[in-house]
Amino acid sequence: MGPSGVGKSTTAELIAARLGWPFAEADEFHPKANIEKMTKGVPLNDEDRAPWLASIRDWISREAQSGVSTVLTCSALKRSYRDILRQAGAKVRFVALEADPDIVSSRLEHRKGHYMPKSLLQSQFADFQPLEADEDGFSVPVIAPPDEVVRTILAKLGLEA
Repeated sequence: MGPSGVGKSTTAELIAARLGWPFAEADEFHPKANIEKMTKGVPLNDEDRAPWLASIRDWISREAQSGVSTVLTCSALKRSYRDILRQAGAKVRFVALEADPDIVSSRLEHRKGHYMPKSLLQSQFADFQPLEADEDGFSVPVIAPPDEVVRTILAKLGLEA
């Protein structure tokens, strides 16, 4: 979890590959209206995000009912968003990726094929609420190379692969 550009997709894809678990990108769950809004540089509000988060929650539940553990990227910027995801019929653990906003901004300048414009980055950092002590998860700085970040995450999750 974390703002756009912190490395969620890269990290999650590596974790999923190492564990042999299915991977899903939360961006794939956005309705067309949300994508159009973000493409125009308009930040999503809580009302926009509610059905998106519900569809992610429901996907997690379906996978868990099939006995499948998964890796999912999701900004999960606010506690209330994470509360919706925790309603899934599965244990949901959060890994908050931490990066300096200037570094993330630079990454977004070079990212191709994503609808999220750099202009929305500030709104994501402004909305971000760090994990609280009673939430199942932890934070990891992403200043190290991706493989090292993944090793740290897997160790903290007790899933060394």
